[in-house]
Parts: sequence; structure tokens; C-alpha cells
Amino acid sequence: MNTENVNINSIDIDKKSTVEMISIINNEDKTVALAVEKAIPQIAKAVDVISEGLKKDGRLISIGAGTSGRLAIQDAAECTVTYGVPEGTVSAIMAGGRDAVFKPSENVEDNFDGGAEEIAKLNVGPNDTIVGISASGNAPYVCGALTQAKAHGANTVSLLCNEHGKIADCSDIAICVPTGAEVINGSTRMKAGTAQKMVLNMLSTASMIKLGKVTSNFMTWMTPTNIKLEKRARFIVSNLCNVSEEEADELLTENNYNIQAVVSKYRK
Repeated sequence: MNTENVNINSIDIDKKSTVEMISIINNEDKTVALAVEKAIPQIAKAVDVISEGLKKDGRLISIGAGTSGRLAIQDAAECTVTYGVPEGTVSAIMAGGRDAVFKPSENVEDNFDGGAEEIAKLNVGPNDTIVGISASGNAPYVCGALTQAKAHGANTVSLLCNEHGKIADCSDIAICVPTGAEVINGSTRMKAGTAQKMVLNMLSTASMIKLGKVTSNFMTWMTPTNIKLEKRARFIVSNLCNVSEEEADELLTENNYNIQAVVSKYRK
């Protein structure tokens, strides 16, 4: 696996100055976006499948172990507030459960049956899309999840950072982003993790755009749940409806701070 190779650009990093260390990391990070770019056709194909399923009341469910699972949870957790989708529409499963989010539980990724069991609980079907994430591409837990999902007719997508990973064979669409050797040998929370985060952003964001959750480039289905978001709501309405922020506040107040309702009525 290329993610387990020795990176010749970071040999002797332990003997470098702080600035040199950070520069090495930064230079390696620059390669990640280029690796993701090469996978755009597969990412786009996955977005089309995900968004079509969501339009039919399906779900987007991501699953992974370790860093991959934690990134999936982060992405899913933000979709409800950002895009106003019902709770459970976009969700994530972490190998080892809630405790594994906060502390290592690496052995669970070897449990094929564990991944399959988690998907079996969800009663998935043809409108659901399961995204299995594994930097190595070989996590048995993720293979089990994808295999179970496919057996029940769900759409399956794999996201991996090594070519020829086993999870690719378990999915309908394989998004392979070969990020190569890590600065610190095998530390896939670095470049591989960055690539996974970028792709997850693309999958969820582009799917929400296709569902009509974005107007121009504003999150008009956002739920303003705090002072910062209320301020953002006023800014959005001000821009899209061509009114002052004071007028935007009045319109939002009249409509229970429902951005979409205001924009639908008053956009010019």
C-alpha cells in the first residue's frame, strides 16, 4: 500500500528545524488537491446517485473506522443545521461506536461482521447510498458494511487512498484518491485524511445543491440556531432580496427566521 511506503521527502524530518518541518508537511499537503482532482468523474457520479436517492426520501450513510469514521461523523453532523435536512437523512457510523470517536479503538476495523451488522440494523434499500471509507481501502469492517448494503439493494460508494483496495470491489462506485506516502510513515490522518475530508465535503455539498438547498451560493435552508447564524441569515436575505440588514431582520422575524420562506417571497 502506497500509504504505508516511506516518504523520501520527509526522511530525517526529526532533525529539521521547526520551519523546515512545517514546510515539508505543507509541501506534501499541496499534492492532495491534485490527487482529488483526478477523481472528479467518480465523485460526480456518486453525487448524482446520492442526490437522486435523497430526492426519493432516501438516506446518505457514511461508515468508517478510525480517522475515516471520525471525518464521516463530522461531515454528517453539520448537514442538518447547514442545509435543513431532517435528522437521519445524512448520518455516519463509527466503528466502535460513540466511545471510539474520542479514543482509539483500532481493532474494531478488522471485524467484517460488525460492519455488516450495523448496516443490517438500518433496513437500507434502493434509495439509500452507503459510503464506505478506508484510507488503506482494506478495512474488513467497511467491506462488511458495503457487502451488506449491496445485498439489500442500496447504492454503494467506496472512498479509499490506495489503488486496488478491497472496498472498491465491494462498491458500485469507487472513488480512489492515491495520496501516496505520508510525512510520518503510515499516519493516514494526514494526507489521506485531508483527501477524505475534501471528498466528503464534495459529496454532501454538491448533493445538497442538487436538492435545491442552496440559492446562488447561499445556504438558504440553514437553521439559524445561534447569534452567529442569525447574523448570517440577515446577510443572506439582505443579499438575495436586495434589502438592508435591518429590513432583512424584519422580514425574517415576520417569518420565524425561515430564510427560505423569506427568499421565496421577496427575492428580486
